Amino acid sequence: MTSVPAAPFGHVLTAMATAFHADGSVDLDGTARIAVHLVDNGHDGVVVSGTTGESPTTSTAEDGAILAAVKDAVGDRATVIAGVGTNSTAHSVELAEQAAKIGADGLLLVTPYYNKPGQAGVLHHFTEVCRASDVPVMLYDVPGRTGTQISLETFEAAKQLDTVVAVKDAVGDFARGVQLTRLGYAVYSGDDISNLGWLAHGAVGVVSVVGHAAGPQTKAMAEAFWAGDHAEALTIFTRLLPAIDAVMGVANYGATTAKAALQLLGVLDNRNVRAPLVPLTDDEVTALRAGLVASGLL
Repeated sequence: MTSVPAAPFGHVLTAMATAFHADGSVDLDGTARIAVHLVDNGHDGVVVSGTTGESPTTSTAEDGAILAAVKDAVGDRATVIAGVGTNSTAHSVELAEQAAKIGADGLLLVTPYYNKPGQAGVLHHFTEVCRASDVPVMLYDVPGRTGTQISLETFEAAKQLDTVVAVKDAVGDFARGVQLTRLGYAVYSGDDISNLGWLAHGAVGVVSVVGHAAGPQTKAMAEAFWAGDHAEALTIFTRLLPAIDAVMGVANYGATTAKAALQLLGVLDNRNVRAPLVPLTDDEVTALRAGLVASGLL
């Protein structure tokens, strides 16, 4: 029997998509439906306005409206984490202050992207944003998108900030993850293909994308692992591999595949995204459907 680790935001979360109308405006009703769908299907929490939520293309006002709509939709049934990471510290501070006023349960703070600051700049960014509110913070390390990896020294310094409690890791260095745990971080898997590996290395949960379609299965995998039935956890993970590959293993993945999956599941009636993203083609949707079917999700 493996003990269930304490998790500040819950164990199973998904970085949820943002729904859009055909004219490109935010569909708050559709976004609320996504949140309810996730919470009804095994999720302890949702992350809004992250990468999958297309946050680089949403305004501060839209981010606030999205957060409020999701909070209203799920109430106290799940934690709601607000993505506040941008490549402008002042903008991220503004988003953090807004999220605190609306009532976010946590903040997701990604490394500044494109600017490629040094570690001193990364730490300064984290410090300024964390000091803007008393809301607990999950740092997000995804160098494949940001161009900058957070060093262990920066993680150690950031952990001295009162609100920093967790990290969403999309680096995939399990040994480093063990070190992050020793520094006091609650580690969340930030890459679906690594979910089971992260559980084996002490992660407290996952922040998924495939969870849009596989919430109950992801929860069952984690529960089996923590119950000591590692063979069953591996069986569930293996069954999910076609879906993981279909959602995450294509060039045009993330918001595009998540929304196409939600369309196939009947949660949304469209797969609209904002440029520069473009919706999946019919052929790509066919391939996505095949992966979901192979994993027993459709």
